[in-house]
Amino acid sequence: MSFVGKSIRLVLNAVPRPILQRVAGWAVPVLGLFYAGKGRKCPICGGEKRKFLPYGYGKVREDALCPKCLSLERHRLLWHYLMNNDSERERIKNLPTILHIAPEVCLMREFKRIYLSAPQNYITADLESPLADMHFDVQQIPMADSSVDIIICNHLLEHVESDHKALKEMYRIMRPGGLGIMLAPIDYTLETTFEDDTITDPKQRAEVFGQYDHRRIYGKDYLERLRAAGFEAFEIDYAAEFSDSDRTKFSFGSDKLYIVRK
Repeated sequence: MSFVGKSIRLVLNAVPRPILQRVAGWAVPVLGLFYAGKGRKCPICGGEKRKFLPYGYGKVREDALCPKCLSLERHRLLWHYLMNNDSERERIKNLPTILHIAPEVCLMREFKRIYLSAPQNYITADLESPLADMHFDVQQIPMADSSVDIIICNHLLEHVESDHKALKEMYRIMRPGGLGIMLAPIDYTLETTFEDDTITDPKQRAEVFGQYDHRRIYGKDYLERLRAAGFEAFEIDYAAEFSDSDRTKFSFGSDKLYIVRK
């Protein structure tokens, strides 16, 4: 592991997330000055570097974090899919009501740009993030039934006490015909999701689940957990549609996209 990777892991685990969210916008780009060059290109911000920064709370992934917009592999993969899939791109151009839960800065910035003429239709929410418009527990969402067209909720369900309650709430507030993007870290060696609510110590959670604030490790049954809430759910291996050179250039990683519909 590189010195930069070790340093980033130390900061991620030692500094509270709300503080990280406030300072990352200027601190990471400064670090990115040392990665000047070409070889990697972010499809979200268009920034080019010789490579991306390392990132990870436990196992550090090299070539992961864009120093310009703070995107990770999954964000770049998802944005490329949305902007290059005709039906999804046209849907977003019509400015439907979007609820973006645990909003990632890189995606939030782009959505706000798209929604300049209708900012009320793009709503961000988080339990505690200072960047969000609303603050609530996703297991009890204070919004009306069938009030949202699109829900974006990435890498959050592994944090909540009951992912089933959270998914049922998202199903409740989504309009019929609505779309959801619900990515999660998946361990494809597991047939079923592993969770143990007796593990509450942050250090032990980090050892067992890979991150101090994770409560489960999703397995191959993740799709079925989405469907159990009522959604139609689909797994898309979008990265596999690209050449090896393009996957390296964009640093898409190996994540798959998980799309739900009501």
